[in-house]
Amino acid sequence: MPLKTEYANIVTLQVDAIVNAANGALQAGGGVCGAIFAAAGYAQMQASCDAIGGCATGEAVITPGFALPARYVIHTVGPVWQGGGHGEEKLLTACYQNALALAMQNGIKTIAFPLISAGIYGYPREEALAVARRAIEGFLAEHGDSLTVTLALYPPPT
Repeated sequence: MPLKTEYANIVTLQVDAIVNAANGALQAGGGVCGAIFAAAGYAQMQASCDAIGGCATGEAVITPGFALPARYVIHTVGPVWQGGGHGEEKLLTACYQNALALAMQNGIKTIAFPLISAGIYGYPREEALAVARRAIEGFLAEHGDSLTVTLALYPPPT
């Protein structure tokens, strides 16, 4: 299947789209989100996100990539970890599935994801990685190999 995992800074990858671990208001934040806004050009990215207005947890929206190597940024809002008993896995799975569906709708062939919700949202890293792999592999099995997906893990292990 066209899924690979690599240790990389997502904003430097040569892909059609990168995925932003966004907040519901689509405002510049810290971590991956802050790095994407900074690399894309803060003012343009924020104006584009403001025009959309927001995004619900598990959903995905798309903007241009502006100054990024990627043509597009797909923004998805992951769940905040609350111990695992509040539907977090289902919502996290939806993030990957909805971002991939949006990629296909926009003719995207190569896409890179960060590990959604595993930063300030507190999702345990190993569990988040397992959910990501299951969601992506399941989507690719159902929709063929028209997408090449990279899971960009950051920072590299020490």
